[in-house]
Amino acid sequence: MIWGIFKRDMCHATRNVIAVIVSMGLVVVPALYAWFNIAASWDPYGNTKALKVAVANNDKGYKSNLIPVRVNVGETIISTLHANDQLDWQFVKSDKAIDGVKSGEYYAAIVIPKGFSADMMTLFSPDIKHAQLKYYLNEKINPIAPHITDQGATTVVNTIDKTFAKTIAQVGLDLASSILHYSQSPQMAEYMRNLNGNLTTTADTLSGASQQVTSYSQLLGSANDIVDSTGKLLASATKAGKQAQNALKQGKSGATSLTSAGANVTSSVNTALDQVSGAFDQVAAKVNKAFDAIGKDSDTAASQLATLSEQISSGESLYDTYITSLNHMRESVEQLPDSDSAKQALLEAIDREITLLEAAKGDSQKLAQQLKDASTQVTQDTAAAERSRKEILNRITSAKQSISNVRDDYATNVKPKIDALASTVSTLISQTDSMITQLSGTADGLDDVTGDVGTNVTSIRSTLGAIAKKLDSSAATVKELITKLETGGNAGDGNSDGGDGDNDADSGESDELRALATANASTLSTLISAPVALHRVSVYPIANYGSAMAPFYTILSIWVGAIILCAMLKVTISDREKAHVLGLGDTLPRIAGPSGPGNASRWGLRLDHEYFGRYAIFALLALLQGTLVCLGDTYFLGVQANHALQFLAVGWLAALVFSNIVYTLTVSFGDIGKAVAVVLLVMQVAGSGGTFPIETLPKFFQMLYPFLPFPHAIDAMHAAMAGSYGNEYLLDMVYLALFLIPSLLLGLVLRKPVIRLNNWVSRNLESTKVM
Repeated sequence: MIWGIFKRDMCHATRNVIAVIVSMGLVVVPALYAWFNIAASWDPYGNTKALKVAVANNDKGYKSNLIPVRVNVGETIISTLHANDQLDWQFVKSDKAIDGVKSGEYYAAIVIPKGFSADMMTLFSPDIKHAQLKYYLNEKINPIAPHITDQGATTVVNTIDKTFAKTIAQVGLDLASSILHYSQSPQMAEYMRNLNGNLTTTADTLSGASQQVTSYSQLLGSANDIVDSTGKLLASATKAGKQAQNALKQGKSGATSLTSAGANVTSSVNTALDQVSGAFDQVAAKVNKAFDAIGKDSDTAASQLATLSEQISSGESLYDTYITSLNHMRESVEQLPDSDSAKQALLEAIDREITLLEAAKGDSQKLAQQLKDASTQVTQDTAAAERSRKEILNRITSAKQSISNVRDDYATNVKPKIDALASTVSTLISQTDSMITQLSGTADGLDDVTGDVGTNVTSIRSTLGAIAKKLDSSAATVKELITKLETGGNAGDGNSDGGDGDNDADSGESDELRALATANASTLSTLISAPVALHRVSVYPIANYGSAMAPFYTILSIWVGAIILCAMLKVTISDREKAHVLGLGDTLPRIAGPSGPGNASRWGLRLDHEYFGRYAIFALLALLQGTLVCLGDTYFLGVQANHALQFLAVGWLAALVFSNIVYTLTVSFGDIGKAVAVVLLVMQVAGSGGTFPIETLPKFFQMLYPFLPFPHAIDAMHAAMAGSYGNEYLLDMVYLALFLIPSLLLGLVLRKPVIRLNNWVSRNLESTKVM
């Protein structure tokens, strides 16, 4: 029955020329649809040379005072675009460029502002400004043109970035090269020699200053020792005065001459101590002044030392006064009766005290002379001053010992003898008591002064020691710098004798710097501006954009062909055709009932016979459509097809599946089924992933994607064109073939209950005389 229906359909389709022409048209039209679209999109991005894009340069350029290189990025952009043929670049004024975009003369315009170069160079300043190009775009002229011109604008931006980086790198390398060449010139060598000489002088000066500060500190130490000795002497004098006061209080009798002598001695001692007090006040003041002048200049220090020498010399008269007083006392003692047992002992004690005082006087004279000599040597010879310092220390020690001997002898010999005689001079008690009390107060005051002086001198000596260490450290740093400069110079000259590991490292770094500076600056700057090159590795490469779009347009044309077949051919079989197939003449018997599907089933022509019998010619024409469009793609347009037979097989399977789906919808629902087929076409154009990746589509289409035949057919055709990963091709073919199951289920089973409903709808539509 199926064969009979197909055979009669073939006879009717080839009965006359018009039928043959229409049949041929049904086969050719879908192929033309695919071919025109594929050819039109063969290489659209390779034909962008006719797209007019205006470029206006208002850049004024930039020149730095630090680096005398004029930079004008705008001019560089214009020069680069003159050699660029991606778009039809139009170099005009900014006003014309903007107006041209508005009028549609230009698809887009790029305007380079006046301060473009200056803004780019703010990269090297704290106040960085982002350089901006003004990009004007007319988006209403064409939906694709904005994306193409955007690509051109991106090219301009990339060119700017690379050019800017290359310019800066080249300036830096040229500057490094110039510095290296200058560092090797004779003039630079002369500068380095002068610098080393000046640094050596500076280091020597710092070392000398450190030694001088150390000498001043030691001199202050000597002065501090003198102050300490004076304090001890005053303390001894105070103690002796108190002892004499106690002795005078115990004296009850004595000769008048001894009383007079004792009074004279006491008066002389009092006067001497007063003068000693004034002298030591002056000594303390001079010491302070000398200390203040030490850090400023040597002349001031010498003056202070000379003054100190004079004060010590003036103190020699005190010894003379004291000796004279002792001589008067001796004369008084000699007037005592020889029978007095204490007379001879006291005379011997007075003689021994006079001898010690004369020795102490000699030590003071020598100390004064040495201080005078030291004041001269401070300004002339630092080393001689250091030797004098040691001699003065020894002399002060000797003088201190002499004074100590005087004090001890007085306490041991003279004082007891005077105490023994003082018992007879009660009248001296009231006179000497007040004097000794005043002497004790004065000595206590002097003791406080000398204590403060010693404390201050110790603090200042500590500060001077720290200063000396700092000066020594600075001198060492300068000497180290001289060594490094000499080492660097030797390494730069290439005359190093080997040295240590650091010298070898420095030499290696110098060689690397020299190699970098002497290299081709243009090549290095190009590398720095674009350090990474993109090496594109195509996986399953496609020859061109037309080949990439061929699967989408081919599959789309096969579906369109199926719709055209259902629009031009009848999907139902008339009762006359059924009667001829059954051999019943021209008409079915009346008992067949109304005309419609399945009304001849009692004579053996079942519903499935009608379905497959009429679909046979649809399948044949669909296969011809698929064959023609696939062969035309491959051999007429030259679409890439690495596996031509697989490519053709996809076309055949898609033709059968699509034609069956559209045929079933039309058989089941009539003209409404045709409308549903068109709706499915529209949905698959948007949601098939043939133009844009399915991931970029709305969520609805991503969910619908697996349930549409287009995506599987397109993926299978891609695999046939460029190669298949694993069983990718076979799986897509199986998924595509599975769509026959619901189609056949609808055409053979599910449409039976709606046949009467569909007939009723058709009769009502025909009754309108319009539909």
